[in-house]
Amino acid sequence: MDSVAADRALIARLFDAWERWPRAEAKFKVVRLMDEARDEYMLLTVGWDGTQRIHNVLVHVDLIDGKFWIQRDNTEAGFATELVAAGVPKERIVLAFYPEVMRRYGEFALH
Repeated sequence: MDSVAADRALIARLFDAWERWPRAEAKFKVVRLMDEARDEYMLLTVGWDGTQRIHNVLVHVDLIDGKFWIQRDNTEAGFATELVAAGVPKERIVLAFYPEVMRRYGEFALH
């Protein structure tokens, strides 16, 4: 398996766990969107809480030039933490939701 295919499979595996996460009493479900042609991947929370619509981006990650660009992360533990736990080096993870000037002070890739 080439590295892009392995990266795609890893994202799918991590997303699998999130899709199983909501309990039966949850007012939402987790929806996976995977565009392998563009290497763009998202998890959404979708549902209703009474008359209040739930539709939020939980995680948005893109594969760009061999790196995981995390565009949005609304998880408690952090999707980057999950990637590192799965064996991805921090040099291959970009926290794109921070401005580049702020990324210089972090432990992950600048770009």
